Amino acid sequence: MKKLTGKIALITGGGGGIGRATALAFFAEGAKVVVADLDTSTARAVADEITAAGGEALGIAVDVAESDQVDALVSQVVKLFGRLDIAFNNAGIDVEHEPLHLCTEAMFDSLISVNVKGVWLCMRREIQQMLEQGGGIIVNTASIGGLGGAPRQPVYGATKHAVLGLTKSAALEYGRKGIRVNAVCPGVIRTPMMDRALERDPRRKTRIDQVHPVGRVGEADEIARAVVFLSSDDASFVHGVGLPVDGAYTAR
Repeated sequence: MKKLTGKIALITGGGGGIGRATALAFFAEGAKVVVADLDTSTARAVADEITAAGGEALGIAVDVAESDQVDALVSQVVKLFGRLDIAFNNAGIDVEHEPLHLCTEAMFDSLISVNVKGVWLCMRREIQQMLEQGGGIIVNTASIGGLGGAPRQPVYGATKHAVLGLTKSAALEYGRKGIRVNAVCPGVIRTPMMDRALERDPRRKTRIDQVHPVGRVGEADEIARAVVFLSSDDASFVHGVGLPVDGAYTAR
C-alpha cells in the first residue's frame, strides 16, 4: 500500500537534486505534488515528469527569501487542493568554500537569507495553514554540517544549525496541535551542487568518499526515501528529530 495516498505535498527547491528525487518519491507513494523552485523551468520540468507518469503535479516559481512569494505559494496550494498535508522545506544554497576569516559579508547575508530566513518564512506560513486545518507534517533539510563543525563552510554550517533549532522549537510548540516537525541531515550527496564543487576542485572527490565510512557519497533518492519515511505514518512517533542520512559520517 502506498504511504502517502491522497496527500498534498509541497516541496521547495524541488527543481533538482534532493528536491526532484523527493518529488518523484512522493508521487510514487501516491501524493499530489507542488514543486516550487527559484528556477521556474526546472520546477515545471519536474511537475511535467510526474504528470507524464500519470500523477498530479504543479510547478511554481518562488523565492523563499521573499515573504510575499512564500505566502502566495502556500495560498495557491490551498486554493488548488484545499489543504497542505506535507511541506518539505528543501530550498537552500551553498556559496562559501573559505575559512571563516575569508568569508565575505555578501556570502553571509546570502546564506542567512535563503537557508534560515527562507525556512522560517516557509514554516511560518505552513504552520498557519496546518493550524487552520488541524494538522500536518513538516520536514526541513538541514545537513551533517548542522550536527558538527563545517570547516571551510562555517556560515553554511551555522545556517544548518539554525534550521535544526527552528525544527526542534516548532516540534515543541506544535506537537500537541497535530503538526509533526522533523529535519533530514544529509551527508555529502551527489547533486548538481556537489558536481559544481568538484569542478572547482576535482581532488575533493577522493577525500569526500574517504570521510564516509561506507566508502562513497550518497544519492539523492536515498535522502528522498528518508523524507518519505518522515512524512508518513511510519514515523508517527518521530518528532523534533534531525535525522542523519550520511553513511555513518557523524558516527565518528
